[in-house]
Amino acid sequence: CCFYISSVKLLQGADLFKDQTFFLSQISQDALRKTIFPLGDLTKNFVKKIAAEHGLHHVLKKKESMGVCFIGERNFENFLLEYLEPQPGNFVSVEDKKVMGTHKGWFLYTIGQRARLAGLKDAWFVVDKDVSTGDVFVAPSTDHPALYRDLLRTNRVHWIAEEPPVELIRDKMMECHFRFRHQMALVPCVLTLNQDGSVWVTLVKPARAITPGQFAVFYKGDECLGSGKILRMGPSVYTMQQGKNREEGPKKEEIDKIEPAT
Repeated sequence: CCFYISSVKLLQGADLFKDQTFFLSQISQDALRKTIFPLGDLTKNFVKKIAAEHGLHHVLKKKESMGVCFIGERNFENFLLEYLEPQPGNFVSVEDKKVMGTHKGWFLYTIGQRARLAGLKDAWFVVDKDVSTGDVFVAPSTDHPALYRDLLRTNRVHWIAEEPPVELIRDKMMECHFRFRHQMALVPCVLTLNQDGSVWVTLVKPARAITPGQFAVFYKGDECLGSGKILRMGPSVYTMQQGKNREEGPKKEEIDKIEPAT
């Protein structure tokens, strides 16, 4: 006798700090059907307690794996330059387009990270990159509006259930949550489904340092729905503010200061 098994869901683990659904968001339905997660209902502290009760003290002493573990204790920039040719370029202020310094390659920097500029004590942060010119745009604070955006587009989304959620197919829009970095707080958003299977993601409020190439991973409750690679981003809050200021034009007080032509 034949029987049908509905699609298997990928749910967040009990230990949200150690949850791995972000990295599993591209798993196929076929692979998920054959996978078990024996620790999914347990927190790491509880697992350590079990290990202690069974005398597995070497497990308790094991250090946490942090960062890019496969490169070891090495400078990340030097590691990349072992494999990539330097492509010198400029750090450029996003506010006044002033050149603030030079760098060895745009690929060494990601949006949101600190850019260490020679001779400057204040912290500047990467807000955008122009691959064609090699310019890396920077701003003078970690919460600068140039770092915040509320719109992005992905490539064709990989849905773990193999098809988009019924609600998204029916309405072409759906409320859910997403994240684009492991362990970041889930962000409320609205998905708009495109004909090519990609989605526009509209955030309820702007998020910091959204970066092309990262994966937008979608959640509905505890369920991880799937993910898509971020291809495009909407304008930053700073760009929107600048555009609004230009549209409004000079204020009345500023106009009054202008001397009449003689």
